[in-house]
Amino acid sequence: MKLALYLGYSGAQLRLPMDQVLEAERLGWDSVWTAEAYGSDAITPLAYIAALTTKIKLGTAIMQIPARTPAMTAMTTSTLDALSGGRMLVGLGLSGPQVVEGWHGQPYGAPAVRIREYVEILRKIWAREEPVEYHGKEYNLPYTGPGATGLGKPLKSILHGRQLPVYLATLGPKNIETTAELADGWLPAFFSPYQMKHFLPHLEKGFAKAGGGKSLKDFGITATCSAIVTDDVKSALAATKPGIALYVGGMGARGKNFYNDLLTSYGYGEAAAKIQDLYLAGRKQEAEAAVPDDVADEMALVGPEARIRERYRAWEDASVGTLLMSPRDTRTLSLMAEITGAAKGA
Repeated sequence: MKLALYLGYSGAQLRLPMDQVLEAERLGWDSVWTAEAYGSDAITPLAYIAALTTKIKLGTAIMQIPARTPAMTAMTTSTLDALSGGRMLVGLGLSGPQVVEGWHGQPYGAPAVRIREYVEILRKIWAREEPVEYHGKEYNLPYTGPGATGLGKPLKSILHGRQLPVYLATLGPKNIETTAELADGWLPAFFSPYQMKHFLPHLEKGFAKAGGGKSLKDFGITATCSAIVTDDVKSALAATKPGIALYVGGMGARGKNFYNDLLTSYGYGEAAAKIQDLYLAGRKQEAEAAVPDDVADEMALVGPEARIRERYRAWEDASVGTLLMSPRDTRTLSLMAEITGAAKGA
């Protein structure tokens, strides 16, 4: 299994933990991933990291699809791939209606259609087989809609790059199926290896549509996982709960929260409803306390070294290819490299 360092997005201030990134690279960690919400972007920090590293791969978890045209994403990622010596991993996601319409001023549209068209256009641009022309429901190249001059023409990328690996962050059954069909990998949020039975049928449907015998062996599941080495399991689990409460309770409106739906599908519907009620009422600390220990534990590797080693097996059994983690200290970085065998290849 590979290890990925997750840096996320900024708060009020942007500070990159370069000591941690450099140590992860030294220990054989495979990649480092950034994110974006409605503050810092995902690409600029990766460019900075690329200049200070030599071999660790550079991923976005995620770049927001509605924030950029497919062509802009293709240009940006190909540029960073070229400058970094071929280290780019393209992680994409739709975000939610609140951010898409409230921040980017774009219609949320048809998610499944938008994902498919976006990836298909990226592939065409990177292939450079011919000038790109695409007429879909969400994207139209050259543009021929209202306000068009009629002067647009199909173009081919000047930069000679490569087909970059595409990872999609999806949650709903239809979008997971589309991910398995079109993408090189999947970035599931709040993934539990103990709940793989909920995802496998949708992944297999997508593989069947892709054809060519595509399967989990050809597909990279890069799953987020909290990692804390400590003798105090309860406190470690409590440290992971604010993030769970934020997304399950506050990322989306009542009745339109994908993370809340996910927790409900895991069998924690009552807890999901309570977390959302408390969070939307402004009672954030109570919402965090309402996250069951079992929920936090399913999505994490916390506790003494022996406990982490034992529970790590579930992630292997779920066919997770890469653990996307945010370890707090060198001890955890080193332990995970030892457990996965990453250090042997460093």
